[in-house]
Amino acid sequence: HVQLVESGGGSVQAGGSLRLSCAASGSTIGSYGIGWFRQTPGKEREGVAYISPSGGMTSGELTFYGDSVKGRFTISRNNAKNTMYLEMNSLKPQDSAMYYCAARRPSSVVWDRAPEFGVWGQGTQVTVS
Repeated sequence: HVQLVESGGGSVQAGGSLRLSCAASGSTIGSYGIGWFRQTPGKEREGVAYISPSGGMTSGELTFYGDSVKGRFTISRNNAKNTMYLEMNSLKPQDSAMYYCAARRPSSVVWDRAPEFGVWGQGTQVTVS
């Protein structure tokens, strides 16, 4: 049974950077697609980035990003460490949110559909001022 724990959140000034980590335990994570989502009070959970499972039919992993973070955020994974990352640069106040990592089995459903993810971390807060 996969469990996820996020870390790396904090407070940063606009224009700064943070790197979030998502450590997996209970199972190797390579066969899971990993998404990063964020949520602010009163709003729906928003898909930020996604990386496809490793070892698929494509020559490399596929990545997808929300329009608001393209060019600023980078998702990556280190299967040897069972850890995923979200590098966030040029942060803006509107990036402030609770950030969650989530895992799902290989799926053809669009990447940013939160109900498709069966495993979630507890979240880490990011505040940009």
